[in-house]
Amino acid sequence: MLSGILERLDASRETVIELQRRLVAIPAVAPDSGGQGERAKADAMLQWLADHGIQDVTEYKAPDIRVSCGHRPSIKAVIPGRDTSRTFLVISHLDIVPPGDLTLWATNPYELSVNGDALTGRGVEDNHQGIVASLLVAKALMDADQTPPINYGMLLVADEENGSKFGLEWLLKKHPELFGKKDLYLIPDFGVPSSEMIEVAEKSMFWLKITVLGKQCHASSPEEGVNTLVASAAFILSLTDLHDRFPAVNPLFDPPRSTFAPTKKEANVENINTIPGRDVFYVDCRVLPEYAVDDVLTVIRELGGAISKNYGVTIQYDIVQKEQAAPATPLDAEIVTRMVSAVRRVYGGNPKAQGVGGGTVAAFLRRAGLDAAVWATWVPNAHQPNECSLVNANIGDAKVIATALYE
Repeated sequence: MLSGILERLDASRETVIELQRRLVAIPAVAPDSGGQGERAKADAMLQWLADHGIQDVTEYKAPDIRVSCGHRPSIKAVIPGRDTSRTFLVISHLDIVPPGDLTLWATNPYELSVNGDALTGRGVEDNHQGIVASLLVAKALMDADQTPPINYGMLLVADEENGSKFGLEWLLKKHPELFGKKDLYLIPDFGVPSSEMIEVAEKSMFWLKITVLGKQCHASSPEEGVNTLVASAAFILSLTDLHDRFPAVNPLFDPPRSTFAPTKKEANVENINTIPGRDVFYVDCRVLPEYAVDDVLTVIRELGGAISKNYGVTIQYDIVQKEQAAPATPLDAEIVTRMVSAVRRVYGGNPKAQGVGGGTVAAFLRRAGLDAAVWATWVPNAHQPNECSLVNANIGDAKVIATALYE
């Protein structure tokens, strides 16, 4: 039975291109970025599901007065299996990020460009590839008139790019009945070119804004002021101590340690001959799950106290983002073992479960006690100009999903 599905998927190049062209033409940008959300793209997907005879389709509308339709739509579609007590659920997101600087694009980001195996356009990888792969499996099942061993489900969610307050997080809160404890959850929204990484854990993410306040003065009389640039530089250098204070190594992750990276620096004074009295910089912390984010903040404040004393400055701390890591999906969870086996069968190589430093929507599922795996075959170039997805990866990922469904 699986062999027939795989044969149909191998012949689906034109379906991939048609779906990607339809999706790319609809800029489902969140109101946070000046868009009108996912309504038009959801309508296109509802029509596609109806055209292909998929009847068990339900739409969920998270209220959002910032968009003209007043809501952010998510869609769940299910093809019943022989065992209807559990579902293999593929979760993809409808929204995209804006294209950014159009001068950096070689083509119109909202018109699909096809060059051999390469498809270019905004969203083709993040997350149209996941949507397309899941739809290809559904089409193959319907065309072959096959009943899968368990339910096959597709959940197309809103608002992934801006925190999921109107997407998966909202669905878990308002419609927990959608998520069965025995279901299998795959999120095709991150991956590596080799296909070998199956994400099962995330580091805690902590972004901190640090404002250093001193006294501005003329640079010819620096003793009359308190130079915040010097104090900020000393503070940034002292943050290297965090690696000694939080030294744990976890081989599930790459890099296997917590990272503490000073990143953004705001402008202070506009002219060279002024001592700055205010400096602002930011720190991006990706912390192993073994540690509490609050403990990291305590140590940063401790280091800042020494800087305040030595340089005569006042320091303010503002949390930009703070998210304690969700529990990891166990390495022996069924979704993980199925995916490792399926990836090996389709792509070969040495697929393995790993942790990552960035956050994914899988965290919402894991906090709810649900085992989830994040996997895809990506270039990767999500959010970049000239975003590209490979036809063969769309098809190959669909074959992995089908294989995991049947095993």
